[in-house]
Amino acid sequence: MRLLGLLVIAVVAAVAGGAGSALAAPATTTPSTTPTPAAPSGSPVPETGIPMLDEVLNTLAGNLGLGGTGSSEVDSSQMIVVTAPEANDTTATLTAFERGTDDAWKPVIGPTEAFLGSLGMGEPEDNVYRTPEGTFDLDQAFGRLPNPGTKMPYKQVDRQDWWDSNMKSPTYNTMVRQVQSPGGDSENLYDSGPVYDYAVNIAHNPERIPGKASAMFLHVTNNQPTMGCIAIEKDLMRQVLTWLDPAKHPKIAIGVNQAGPSGSESSTPQTSTPQSSTPQSAVPESATPQSTLPSTSPSTIPGADSLTQLLNQLVSLLPSLFETTAGP
Repeated sequence: MRLLGLLVIAVVAAVAGGAGSALAAPATTTPSTTPTPAAPSGSPVPETGIPMLDEVLNTLAGNLGLGGTGSSEVDSSQMIVVTAPEANDTTATLTAFERGTDDAWKPVIGPTEAFLGSLGMGEPEDNVYRTPEGTFDLDQAFGRLPNPGTKMPYKQVDRQDWWDSNMKSPTYNTMVRQVQSPGGDSENLYDSGPVYDYAVNIAHNPERIPGKASAMFLHVTNNQPTMGCIAIEKDLMRQVLTWLDPAKHPKIAIGVNQAGPSGSESSTPQTSTPQSSTPQSAVPESATPQSTLPSTSPSTIPGADSLTQLLNQLVSLLPSLFETTAGP
């Protein structure tokens, strides 16, 4: 326990020193000629360069719920945000953001109207027409039409391509190619019609847990609520696909009054007023971005929020550690 106490003190000193140096540096909007190396994919906090300290920091970050697939902006430069005022709304506002070289997030597609499940959004379940709420990876694209030019893995489907939604199947919640249906609620990705002219998988259930819902996509709309997917106008869906880049770790964030990425320019959701069907490459310059979403404080220090939470956690442990090491 004495060694652990010393280790915690060392961690606090290392983190405080690093954070203090960063805070002392003057803020600038011009990218440095020697950019600070980004944290590795999946790492919730910047590395200190000391293996033992990095292991402790990342372990504690995991315990605090920081970082990890579908919960962090650290490893992503593309984020699609889907927001609605109420959980039972069947329409929402969709905006795509990209992080630039200056580390600032800017809207590049939308805002536009999107259809949700007929039961709105929330906890996903099989046979329940509800859109999953949370932040998820976008990992696989497909469509009845040829590849529009996306960098994502893309499969042009025909009548032998299915999305397996049979909860008893070993390939549940994956695309399979076979003549016969895998059974259950599996969908034929061609016969489902024009809604699957273009689509990308929302990886909300990567563990493929039966009952946690299958076949949740961002796809083309038929102007009606969905069975749990998110649907937008066809030309805009094609634009989204050509924009998506797996090297930028694209994610989709879905929620009630879902905020945009930290420090981003967000427009006020207009779910009651459908947007024009003409794809928008950016918010018009004449529109002043105003948000009714929960405010976020842009940080000029990548990972600062994570470091603050970790530091608070470590500091709270010190009294008990000193008491233990002191002994009777």
